[in-house]
Amino acid sequence: MPDSSAAAGTTGPPGRSRQGLPRSVAEAPSTLQVLRSLDSGPRGLTEDEAARRLARYGEHTLPGTRPDSLARRLVRGLRDPFTAVLLCLGLVSAAVASWGTATVILVLVAVSCALRAGGEHRAERSVAALRELVATTATVVRRPDRDEPPADRELPVSDLVPGDVVRLGPGDPVPADVRLLRAHGLTVHQAALTGESVPVPKRPADLPADAGDDRHLCFQGSSVAAGSATAVVVATGADTRFAAALDTAGRRRGASAFDRSVHGISWTLVRFMLLTPPLVLMANAALRDRGLETLPFAVAVAVGLTPEMLPVIVTTALARGSARLARDHGVIVRRLPALHDIGAADVLCVDKTGTLTEDRPAVDAGRSDPDALHWAGVAAWWTLQTAELPTPDPLDEALLAATDPDSWEAYDGICALPFDPVRRLATAVVREPGTVLGTHTLAVKGAVDDVLDRCALDPAERSRLAARATALTGQGLRVLAVATAERAARRRPWTTADERGLAFVGLVAFTDTLAPTAAGALRALADQGVTVKVVTGDHPGTAARACRDLGLDPGVVRTPADLDALTDAELADLARATTVFASCTPAHKARVVRALRTASTVGFLGDGVNDVPALHAADVGVCAREAAPVTRESADLVLAGAAGDGLDAMAHAVTAGRHANATTASYLRITLSSNLGNVIAMLSAGLLLPFLPMLPAQVLVQNLCFDAAQLSLAYDRQDARVLSRPTALRPRAFLRVITGFGLLNAAADLATFGILVLAGPGLSSPDAFHAGWFTENLLTQALVMLLLRSTRSRARPVWWAVGGLATLGLALPFTPLGPLLDMTPLPPLYYALLTLVLTTYAVTLRWAAGMARARADS
Repeated sequence: MPDSSAAAGTTGPPGRSRQGLPRSVAEAPSTLQVLRSLDSGPRGLTEDEAARRLARYGEHTLPGTRPDSLARRLVRGLRDPFTAVLLCLGLVSAAVASWGTATVILVLVAVSCALRAGGEHRAERSVAALRELVATTATVVRRPDRDEPPADRELPVSDLVPGDVVRLGPGDPVPADVRLLRAHGLTVHQAALTGESVPVPKRPADLPADAGDDRHLCFQGSSVAAGSATAVVVATGADTRFAAALDTAGRRRGASAFDRSVHGISWTLVRFMLLTPPLVLMANAALRDRGLETLPFAVAVAVGLTPEMLPVIVTTALARGSARLARDHGVIVRRLPALHDIGAADVLCVDKTGTLTEDRPAVDAGRSDPDALHWAGVAAWWTLQTAELPTPDPLDEALLAATDPDSWEAYDGICALPFDPVRRLATAVVREPGTVLGTHTLAVKGAVDDVLDRCALDPAERSRLAARATALTGQGLRVLAVATAERAARRRPWTTADERGLAFVGLVAFTDTLAPTAAGALRALADQGVTVKVVTGDHPGTAARACRDLGLDPGVVRTPADLDALTDAELADLARATTVFASCTPAHKARVVRALRTASTVGFLGDGVNDVPALHAADVGVCAREAAPVTRESADLVLAGAAGDGLDAMAHAVTAGRHANATTASYLRITLSSNLGNVIAMLSAGLLLPFLPMLPAQVLVQNLCFDAAQLSLAYDRQDARVLSRPTALRPRAFLRVITGFGLLNAAADLATFGILVLAGPGLSSPDAFHAGWFTENLLTQALVMLLLRSTRSRARPVWWAVGGLATLGLALPFTPLGPLLDMTPLPPLYYALLTLVLTTYAVTLRWAAGMARARADS
């Protein structure tokens, strides 16, 4: 368990926290000493003093949640391997005075970085607007000045400062690290910090920080399960324990699906590109006695192999997909590559509550005893009223919704003993209508075992009732036991010692309320080839029942007891065969996700603070708009649509991601096949011909034309066949395919060389040779664009681009630009023979592409 002193911020200079607070703030043994060290009191701070502290300490936000600057986003775009290599090639081109090549390359680098930075900036603005829409607030005790009485105010959490006095009630997130001043039946969920899966009781106590007991402290990142409290803020921002936990866990996951696929292909080509210029220089020096004058050509060959438009195409496709998702489905993509990852995902892990089910139980009247339901409703109402709790907990809310208000209000409430996780009971003391004034009734509800232990029952009856409750729990129901007792009225306070000798009344069963869109969304994800796995901290029976009600076969439900004894390899095998993991702590959730990632691309959808480790462990983390603030900041995608539509929006996000991935795959398949064939042909011709097969300026113009045409691929439509399965690029298989297509393209180029030598101008006219190969290159590139796309759709932008590319290839040698590029027109016989070569190439390429699609589909 983390040391309690983290609440005061123990990472600053000796004697003081990073905020400049004295170390004694949390370490002081008494509450009075804490208030004095903070110059505060039970009546809270004045507005002026709070404003001065806010200016001194800064806003109460977690480290890393502030948006990056535009300059930082632009620099981060250079991490893409191709973008970095393009930048290096641009600088090399400038060094050898190839200014045209250098200018074009550097413009492409700038455009790619700007597109990515712009997309991420728009996503950050959307998240900021969402943050304002669902801004987290806290109830703070403030005074206008020292002479005015204090008043409760609802303020943004970011405005909290050390010394503020805050109120806490059921369901409230703890807004900062606080020390309790007063508490009534307070229990707190703090699984995100300690892994404890049950609420922890808290109460004021005069204890120093080194006592090994933090029951008097509550920490940001936890939430109130039951009870109420007043507390003083002792740490905010980077000095909170939760900030320290985030620093320890780290926010960086391993390589994502995007990194593993595109970067795997990238670095293979990068190595080849870096090897190409020295090979060209050495071969020309050895065989043709050409030295450094071939350096611009060598650089042009390396550029010719580079898919220089990859960053632009990928970023454009991802940005368009994220814009459509935000506009049409309320999905905010905070990290653009995450859209690729969700499209490649074949496993989606989901938390149960808030995703498959709504965060509220409902009474199952058919399996509940009517008298027990009546008394449970009375106990819930009068506990809420007499204990002055601000809101009912979910179970009490379900009881109040399932019972008649007249039946509660007919009683007179005397007092209440709120629920706590130690005795696991809640008791309301009431006076029944029409009874003698001297008689009070205790209405007790709580965990079955604890209620039965306090009832006057013989062992056989107790065993029978316990077995009945176990059977209901096995059906995935939550069960409360209800008992009553008649007691004489008295003046002294009622205590937990009075919860003895009770008369058992019956059982109340609760079921989860299913999310209305969950069943349809699960079917849609299954149709898309995405396997859904439920990873929840809830009870195994409850999780299994929710799955069955939604049509998802839970199979054998696994719990931490099944996982802890396994190695990582064994867990990976078990995880692939398991649908439901229940009773999971945050650490178990993250471990299950990491195990699944060994063989799959994994998304995780959750909304609680305890889901943050799993969000970090997944290839792509997703949360709903109602998620805890730190969960939203940790997620890659935020589902900002209507509550309960999470899984439905996920299906749309998967489709958008696959569309972007198919576009990326099309571009890589087209450009690498064409470029690889051209480079092989250029290297071969450079060694066989007495002149350079293509001048650097011609290589640059050809690349510019091809690149401009390929921009249309970002606006291509995709077939339903492509969108029906995960679209991950597998580097080895992909490189095998493009090598085959590249060799086919090189064969067409070499056949064109033969035509130019035998039926064209021969080797006597370099200008005609350059023109012939330039024309053939653009025509084969146009064919590749049509035949190697991921789709057979007739998208107008692509067809217009292909037509323009073919027209330019045929017409350019006949225009005034031809002589400027050292090209001259060719005789008609060349074009007739070229038509035969291109027809053969198109037929062969179509057959090879069909075979590749068939293998991919199988």
